[in-house]
Amino acid sequence: MIKKNTLIDNIKTLIYALIIAVIIRSLFIQPFYIPSSSMELNLLVGDRLFVTKYSYGYSKHSFPFSPPIFKNRIFGKQPKRGDIIVFKTPSDNRTDYIKRLIGLPGDTIQFIDGNLFVNNKQILTTLIDNSKKLYCGKQQISVSTFEEKISSERSYIVSYRNDISYQNSDKYLVPKNHYFFLGDNRDCSKDSRFLSEVGYVHQDNLVGKAQFLFFSSNSRDGSIFEIWKWPNIIRYDRFLKKLR
Repeated sequence: MIKKNTLIDNIKTLIYALIIAVIIRSLFIQPFYIPSSSMELNLLVGDRLFVTKYSYGYSKHSFPFSPPIFKNRIFGKQPKRGDIIVFKTPSDNRTDYIKRLIGLPGDTIQFIDGNLFVNNKQILTTLIDNSKKLYCGKQQISVSTFEEKISSERSYIVSYRNDISYQNSDKYLVPKNHYFFLGDNRDCSKDSRFLSEVGYVHQDNLVGKAQFLFFSSNSRDGSIFEIWKWPNIIRYDRFLKKLR
């Protein structure tokens, strides 16, 4: 029989551990799982990554269940164009999305003939491969991949479908205190181009900056709980990989 004092001590230890875990998760670092292909090739379905919560300061969305403990953002820092960011979707302020930051407050964003323009300047892209296969949901699609250079110090890989690709858009004007996001898998991403579903994201909705992968498995081919499949599904080359 467990003594009463021992049981109470165990409960206290558990409570303290939970409090510490919540503090770490809220203020410092939080793990996230990638469930969709909207950021391929940079983020694959089955990737697990760490997001730093302190990178842009804190809002109510930094904490579990988004409690209304304070308004606006404290210790706020301006994100950089090209950052990969987790945010709460404006449509419900609950769902976590992960996309790449393209537009800062006051920027204009537009697609013209398939080319991305920021503040009326075309973003430089360099073709890498025009016969790549990527997933879009459960479907495999043929894409062309490009290196996109969003600034003098930041570039990354993006992809566009070879059959039907996003070509032209109206001009988006990013409002004050808001940001404009795109997925790297451009023709397989619900992002700020879809104003009724995502649209412009308020600074208070930013959760944190995606920094590096710590684990990855191909969940399409099996579960990590199926140990016998580990040799085929675990992507060892993506362990501890810093994100671009």
